[in-house]
Amino acid sequence: MTQQGAALQSYNNEVVKCLEDLLSKRDELNRQIRQEEEEKERLQHDIRILSEKLSRINESLAQKLAARATFDRTIAETETAYSKIVESSQSLLCVLRQEAGNLSQSIESAHPRR
Repeated sequence: MTQQGAALQSYNNEVVKCLEDLLSKRDELNRQIRQEEEEKERLQHDIRILSEKLSRINESLAQKLAARATFDRTIAETETAYSKIVESSQSLLCVLRQEAGNLSQSIESAHPRR
């Protein structure tokens, strides 16, 4: 019976040791889980902040792209109108030169040379 008691005591010691080992491993695993959950929360918070920033930047970019398109359209229209003004000015100058020449000829023919 002493031998059985010793074996039982040995088994009991091993069971207790295995149980303590399992408890220790579980505690370590719990610590790792807490760390990863904290990291997950930090990352989710960062993602929310970055998503909000991305949204604001996309809105701002869309507004600026629309404004640039308006600038481009206005510049193109202004350049076209200015080209027409230059063309009209050139035509006006030609007409004025022609009329001035005609007037000069009229004046010269009205006053014969002496």
